Amino acid sequence: MASEENDEPILLDDPNSKYVVAFDPLDGSSNIDANVTIGSIFAIWKRVTDGKSDIKDLLQSGENIIAAGYTCYGSSTQLVLAIEGWGVNCYTLDPSLGEFILTHPNMKCPKKGAIYSINEGNAAYWDEPITKYVHSKKFPEKGKKAYSLRYIGSMVADVHRTLLYGGVFMYPGDSRAPEGKLRVLYEVFPMSFIMEKAGGKSTTGKKRILEITPKKIHERSPIILGSSDDVEEIEALYKEFSKQD
Repeated sequence: MASEENDEPILLDDPNSKYVVAFDPLDGSSNIDANVTIGSIFAIWKRVTDGKSDIKDLLQSGENIIAAGYTCYGSSTQLVLAIEGWGVNCYTLDPSLGEFILTHPNMKCPKKGAIYSINEGNAAYWDEPITKYVHSKKFPEKGKKAYSLRYIGSMVADVHRTLLYGGVFMYPGDSRAPEGKLRVLYEVFPMSFIMEKAGGKSTTGKKRILEITPKKIHERSPIILGSSDDVEEIEALYKEFSKQD
């Protein structure tokens, strides 16, 4: 196991263990005192080594994920679960039963949305594609509607809204942090796996997220994910500016 809260992985001695899991036990914890929706995130892989578990079991491509999910602790408690070959389903806790009930079967992210989600406090440090994209959503061409800005600062909450309503969530790299802020194993991979299984897309801007093979357990990456049309618009801007370079 690997946790965002532990410097080193937790390696088990059981040679019969078959899986590894990476998890963020409490995403958005800085929002607890404000009673904002927070959550837990996880991803699961099959082991690739024999005998005692090894760090190699954790440092796999996102394409090898077999299941991922997150929970939302807010006005209700929900579990969103994506399993390879099964799609994406959302279960809501019924406190009277103490059971999770399937409430959102076969979730699909809308192909296009009308919401963008990003920390605009970092705008001075963004690269040109992100700057141009956000400007186009705030000041659209004649005949087009402006997008709404929605940014909670809790990845679970922002991605959950994006999955349900469409649009795009962005935590890009910038001049201060070219590699981005969010961790590949605990946040970027599981959310990207879920979004893709729901018909959306996830990218660094230049590369599909799930094609990354991390070199360390706390590696970071930029992330742009959400409705396929919105993400493709941003990818096109990255290609446009790369040609100018």
